[in-house]
Amino acid sequence: MNMIIKGKVHKLGNNINTDDIIAAKYLDSQDPEFLGSRCMENIDSQFPKKVKKGDIIVAGENFGCGSSREHAPVAIKGCGISLVIAASFARIFFRNSINIGLPIIELAQVKEIGEGVLIEADLAKGVIKNKTENKTYYTKSFPSFLQKIIEKGGLINWIRDKKQ
Repeated sequence: MNMIIKGKVHKLGNNINTDDIIAAKYLDSQDPEFLGSRCMENIDSQFPKKVKKGDIIVAGENFGCGSSREHAPVAIKGCGISLVIAASFARIFFRNSINIGLPIIELAQVKEIGEGVLIEADLAKGVIKNKTENKTYYTKSFPSFLQKIIEKGGLINWIRDKKQ
């Protein structure tokens, strides 16, 4: 299973909450593309325009804190982000991300990774390479059962596949 993700970094700070990821006024929509077009607008209204498909968010501690809305990871994925790397995640955000097929991984050294660098993350091996600055970081490998859920595009798709 290929779990290698490459993309440009969009750097965010600590305690990015679900209201910052997607404002409550948009919660009447389930459309990933629409939610993605409004992703992070409370932090940077131009964020969706800066993201290219496959890019990566690198953030500090407690990413995804706040309310338990599934809209937050949907907005991130809908924006084109392929991976979120953070020092730590709110537990419900972690689970919601896996459920909708957005890979996320914890890395202690996120402060060393700057805005705009090119990252290559091998989730199966737990190796994150900063290709711009030729630095390598090691973290826990992404468990194989979570890799399978991500590969299927989320938990619902994984369950449907298992039933067939």
